[in-house]
Amino acid sequence: MRLSQGKLFEYDPGRLAERLEMRDRRIMIFGQPGTGKTSLAAGLAVQIAESGSVVRVMETDPGSPAFGVPGAVCLGIWREGQWARAEMEALCTLDAARFRLPLAAAVGHLAGSVTDGTLLLDAPGVIRGVAGAELLEALVRAAAVDLVLVLIREGQSLPLAHELNTLPVPWIGIQAPSAAHRPGKVARDRKRSQLWDHHLLGANQHQVDLGSLDLLGTPPRKAPEAWLGKQVAFLHGNRTLAFGEVAGLESGTLRVLLPAGTSPTDTLLVRDAGRDDSGLLVSGKRFAHNVVRYVPPSDLLPDAMVQGDANVRPLVHAGDVTATLMNGVFGDPLLHLRLRHQRRSLMFDLGDGSRLPARIAHQLSDVFISHAHVDHIAGFIWLLRSRIGEASLCRLYGPPGLAGHIEGLISGIRWDRIGDRGPRFEVLELHGDNLKRYALQAGKPGAKALADQPAPDGVLLDDPGFLVRAVTLDHGISVLAFAFEASRQINVRKEQLEQHRLEPGPWLTRLKHHILAGELDEMVLLPDGRSEMVASLAAGLTLTRQGVKLVYATDFADTLDNRKRLVGLAEAAHTLFCESTFSVREAEQARRTGHLTTRACAEIANQAQVEHLIPFHFSRRYESRPWEMYDEIAALCPRVVIPRPVP
Repeated sequence: MRLSQGKLFEYDPGRLAERLEMRDRRIMIFGQPGTGKTSLAAGLAVQIAESGSVVRVMETDPGSPAFGVPGAVCLGIWREGQWARAEMEALCTLDAARFRLPLAAAVGHLAGSVTDGTLLLDAPGVIRGVAGAELLEALVRAAAVDLVLVLIREGQSLPLAHELNTLPVPWIGIQAPSAAHRPGKVARDRKRSQLWDHHLLGANQHQVDLGSLDLLGTPPRKAPEAWLGKQVAFLHGNRTLAFGEVAGLESGTLRVLLPAGTSPTDTLLVRDAGRDDSGLLVSGKRFAHNVVRYVPPSDLLPDAMVQGDANVRPLVHAGDVTATLMNGVFGDPLLHLRLRHQRRSLMFDLGDGSRLPARIAHQLSDVFISHAHVDHIAGFIWLLRSRIGEASLCRLYGPPGLAGHIEGLISGIRWDRIGDRGPRFEVLELHGDNLKRYALQAGKPGAKALADQPAPDGVLLDDPGFLVRAVTLDHGISVLAFAFEASRQINVRKEQLEQHRLEPGPWLTRLKHHILAGELDEMVLLPDGRSEMVASLAAGLTLTRQGVKLVYATDFADTLDNRKRLVGLAEAAHTLFCESTFSVREAEQARRTGHLTTRACAEIANQAQVEHLIPFHFSRRYESRPWEMYDEIAALCPRVVIPRPVP
């Protein structure tokens, strides 16, 4: 049956069921989102069930199912005026278009279990492009569909007209009701999350050795932040035996919430569905797909300055931090860390700063300088000039002797007109486990010694949200390598607050403090006058994510001691920014100048088991052939991030 002369069948489930003899058939309901597909399935189920036939529906949109479990294909049966879930196959994704082949396979498996009655397929609203065309044909074949109902809005064209007309089964067009609409994104996210929470109601926590599992589609094993809140399915063959959520990953042990009566198996499926920071079930970004981009945002560098430039500038998103190598992989070392949700920046090394706007200098609170070679400190003049008139203090950390170098740079300029408006700095030099401190101000003579400050375990700065530690390496002179370590992030699940009718307030700050301090037996007074234990509130209202670690190391010799110190600092880091100055063919040049080869860089990253390696500080002799350097590193280290320059 085909659409004739633009005529559409009326949206009337009773008349459709009668005219189309729907008993014991397999019917797919197809159309764009918000045209009433799910409502039509329910309406047809009522009519068919009244005739005495068993009616089943398959929810094939994992992102917006009408019932069952999101992130899965669910088969339900019509009972007492509603759908009751009978079977499911987990997909661990909300994206029907991206994972259309696994979706079609799951539909085929479940459809194969239906041997009687009527089966209705509520199809995803994927109606465009290659994804829509492939999915339409795949679902029809997988479920052995013998009729397609196409919902079309008045005045709109037929979706995938060519594909519909070449199907091996008939289709008819039905006019979508004018009142039908698609809920907004927030409403969809909330409804989906409610279904998922219902699935996990009364769940038990299981501990599983990640190394003992066969893994399918998983995030990296050494990245706990990529696992937390993820949907996971334990499989046996093609069957889903348990479908739950990751509560944490520590030292290779996965903590998983699974519904009562289900247990882990030896095969684990993970894709891209998981909790966001507010606790809603959403599609996560592919891990590492958007971790690194290669052109900083336009508020840092004008686009015109980087178009066609082979000296790519890696940019890393990690938690609440954005880190950018401002001068690229060949230019002067200068790593800019922006602390999101704060008007604050940090810098590691001070190479050429001429690309940066002055306002970045005003947001700098702390600068960490590896050593005083010109390509690592020359940008101080940009910082000094840009901070004229800035009242706040900027702290500079570095190896012994840094205060003298900074004093020399300041004193080399005439400040006769600056008065008391000269930029102020505090310089902190790392001497063993101690920081020697000095105060300097442009226009004021000399450096004033301040009281020393302890630096246990190399901790230079310990802020409420992060700390920065350093180790000393050998480059012929003392050089510092740095690690930025963010604190654990505790996010409150807003939908759970609303569900428990709890108002946000200072009590949430107290709750977070107790969680971070490990004080799980403490009691917290709630806005409604009740008191509950921290452990219970944390489990129901919050998501805790491990803080990320970024490590920056450049200009050091390839020695056993240097390797040991840096590997200890960088162990399991999210990203290691590591110098890779020379090709392996020029190992002797690297030895003479106290730098690393590509091989040494790769081996250090492997030994430290970092998640991402970003090599930089390449010698300019390779500027016309940078891919040789990346190829050498990639041959040894699969963790290397290979840039894709802007075309």
